[in-house]
Amino acid sequence: MTISFKPEEKLILALDQMSEAKMLNLLDRLPDLIWVKVGLELFTLLGPEIIYKLRDLDKKVFLDLKFHDIPITMARTCYQAAKTGAELITVHASAGIKALEESNQSAIEGAQDAGLSPPTLLAVTVLTSWDQEKFTQELSIDQTLSERASFLAKLAFEAGIGGCVCSPREVKILRNAFPEPFQLITPGIRSLGANLDDQARVMTPFNALNAGSSKLVIGREITRSREPEKVFKKICSEISSN
Repeated sequence: MTISFKPEEKLILALDQMSEAKMLNLLDRLPDLIWVKVGLELFTLLGPEIIYKLRDLDKKVFLDLKFHDIPITMARTCYQAAKTGAELITVHASAGIKALEESNQSAIEGAQDAGLSPPTLLAVTVLTSWDQEKFTQELSIDQTLSERASFLAKLAFEAGIGGCVCSPREVKILRNAFPEPFQLITPGIRSLGANLDDQARVMTPFNALNAGSSKLVIGREITRSREPEKVFKKICSEISSN
């Protein structure tokens, strides 16, 4: 594969499980970092203000709160979320086409009212913590993980959503069905030999991008390291290898 992009542009660092002071210290140690993820834990701890602080540090923000509610509530929430300036915002695809369509339109309106560029909404398909046995037994869904992810991605695509969040194990199938510019953002990324933590369906950075991922979400492998700069550079090197 010929690399025609900046490796740092493909990484989104998940900023959970740390205080604001530790987070700011980490960002200071990673000057080449472009994208950061604000998830439920960090957002609950520090509130919307953290998004503005991160943008003041010239970071692009992936707001990963996975909104899932009735259509009007999701739409109103996406309107407010878009006004923060977050470039990527997650909603659950399983909320259905009406909720996805209205959320997308409201996000566009929210950004416009704030004088900002519209964000890209990303529809969450199947969380990377699920394996097939638990997915079938606990949710009683008679589909494989791949079939379910494809089904939900199709809903998102038909609703005009800009992309999906999916496991790297499903990304090749989804990319074949939904070409660029439809974005496929993949958590569950681990370098060779890294701890899997609570992820069940993982892939290496290079292989995930080669399969069709648009961007890779990586957290604890970097944030828990004693040498985060070294790990960050190592992952960037993995991306641009071969």
